[in-house]
Amino acid sequence: MNRWLPRLIFGHICLHACMAGMRMAAPLLALTQGYSPLAVGVLMALFALTQVFLALPAGRYADRHGLRRPVGLAVTAAVSGTLLAAVFPIFPVLCLAALCAGGATGAASIALQRQVGRSARDAAELKRMFSWLSIGPAFSNFLGPLLAGLLIDHVGVWLGGRPGDLQGYRAAFLFAALLPLVTWLCVRRAPQRRSAAAPTTGSRRAWDLLREPQMRRLMLVNWLLSACWDVHTFVMPVLGHERGFSASTIGTLLGAFAISAAAVRLLMPWLAARLREWMVMAGAMLATAVLFLAYPFMPGAWSMGLCSVLLGLVLGSVQPLIMSTLHQITPHDRHGEALGLRLLTLNASSVAMPLMFGSVGAVVGVSLVFWTVGVAVGWGSRAAWGLKSVAQPRSVSSL
Repeated sequence: MNRWLPRLIFGHICLHACMAGMRMAAPLLALTQGYSPLAVGVLMALFALTQVFLALPAGRYADRHGLRRPVGLAVTAAVSGTLLAAVFPIFPVLCLAALCAGGATGAASIALQRQVGRSARDAAELKRMFSWLSIGPAFSNFLGPLLAGLLIDHVGVWLGGRPGDLQGYRAAFLFAALLPLVTWLCVRRAPQRRSAAAPTTGSRRAWDLLREPQMRRLMLVNWLLSACWDVHTFVMPVLGHERGFSASTIGTLLGAFAISAAAVRLLMPWLAARLREWMVMAGAMLATAVLFLAYPFMPGAWSMGLCSVLLGLVLGSVQPLIMSTLHQITPHDRHGEALGLRLLTLNASSVAMPLMFGSVGAVVGVSLVFWTVGVAVGWGSRAAWGLKSVAQPRSVSSL
């Protein structure tokens, strides 16, 4: 498996960069076309909507079929949706592309994460491999928005138009459509890791996993920290648009957040050997609360960039430890199902929260969104302290 890990990481980067670029370019195009923050909130929510319905079936499908078939279907969906957006860059098609790109990325991520988790030999290797795998989404959150922003600003000029015209957006969407094809080239020969026997869905339900108190605590921690990613991804472009920043500047700010999240994950194997998971999670939640309270007071692009970098460092440190903890407290034959449950709960909130962000931002301004989520994540740090007992790998096979 170790020789396949770089290919899986690169494939993860390309597919996730497709969605990350779309999540920056599509809302900016909608704003340019005169749509309100509420409409942009609806568009952003659609990136998560498909994942709500596909997460559990995708997890069970990965348990039955391994890696290649789920990823192949995801690549087909992502390419189809983004190509439609390049040909027809209008709001309804952007919504369809958001559904396709979001669902494809979620389903493929479950299969990739399950493949890595089932290949680890012990808890230490589990943390190390998830630390490396988690670099993929973090780096793609830098690559996708940055390249999309550059294409939006410059392709129109190269073709005789102006910065930020429709041709630039078409180029960004076309670039996003090519990335999933690279993902398929990376994984099409990877070894399969199916479960020995398919789960009997009639006698076991995914929600039974939540009977375990530690699973409930972990899901709450993961949901709050994921909400912080959603807030930054949604609110920062709106805030930058209000302050007159260019698409390249907004893409760079999002990219600074993502690259710092990727950089800190390079240190996670070393940190994980010296710090307990619950300590890192609780500290990250408290630090995020402080940064969210300060973010709206930043006066310009440089200060906002500093906050973005610090947020990336803090939030980027927790996902490998969350994934490692999830595999430690989940039965071996239900890893895909547990990953699907995690994705379902996260994306259910990702559907609702951008709608709420857009509604609140349209009425009272986006600063209140930062402050509200900052208070919530600070309060939720108590749940991370409750994960102290997850010290050694254990099973919840009694579920």
